[in-house]
Amino acid sequence: MSDKPIEPGHFIHGVDVVDIGDVRIARGLTRRPYESCRHRSMVYDTQERRIWCEDCEQEIEPFDAFKVITENMDSHVKRLIQREQSLKEAETKAARSRAVKALDAIWRTKDQTPCCPHCNEGLLPEDMLGRLPRVSRELTRAKRKKQEGK
Repeated sequence: MSDKPIEPGHFIHGVDVVDIGDVRIARGLTRRPYESCRHRSMVYDTQERRIWCEDCEQEIEPFDAFKVITENMDSHVKRLIQREQSLKEAETKAARSRAVKALDAIWRTKDQTPCCPHCNEGLLPEDMLGRLPRVSRELTRAKRKKQEGK
């Protein structure tokens, strides 16, 4: 609460009237108490230039209507970002699945086998069974990037 005194307004007829809005401001509140409906059924009337609630027919202030619109847009943008991330994850999984399908298609032919892209050795299905030697993807990508730079 503020310690500033409330200065009453002076009027033409000599009557001193204290504005309740000034009292509220002195107490750290807004000029007027505000109450808005919680419905989301807003009607925008362009001819009367007003916004009102279709459910309770209460007039809605432009700031509240703007706030509802921005919150709605924000939730849609967040949903789109999540969808984009899930699609990227699905694409990486699909790439792995497509690679396995391509290898399988080559192995199903009777006279061909896929080759290692680096040493051009043939890869047989038996080579993929059991304990396979493994290496980190990051190390492999870094090694390829380094070889491309030479």
